[in-house]
Amino acid sequence: MNLELHIESLVIDGLDIPHAQRPALKATLEAELSRLLAENGLGETWLAGGAVPALNAGNIQIKPGSSPAQVGASIARSVYSGLNPNQNYPRGERHKPEVGQ
Repeated sequence: MNLELHIESLVIDGLDIPHAQRPALKATLEAELSRLLAENGLGETWLAGGAVPALNAGNIQIKPGSSPAQVGASIARSVYSGLNPNQNYPRGERHKPEVGQ
């Protein structure tokens, strides 16, 4: 199955990432979101395709001193949770499949 995900813009309120660190955040966000989609797929709602003008990924708790890579991974997990709201996937935490899954 081929999947194309286009994020036109990402609005992050209340977080100041220096311009020089934004590429690291973006790269980690893309890598983590790709990993989540490859490992867990999308909910049935999206299997036929679709587009939404906005997706609320909820609130993300960022610990002081977090690296741009850590922030990017947290954002990716929240975006993934927003795409799959019924999967009971904890926002901001790395998914650990259970045995047999």
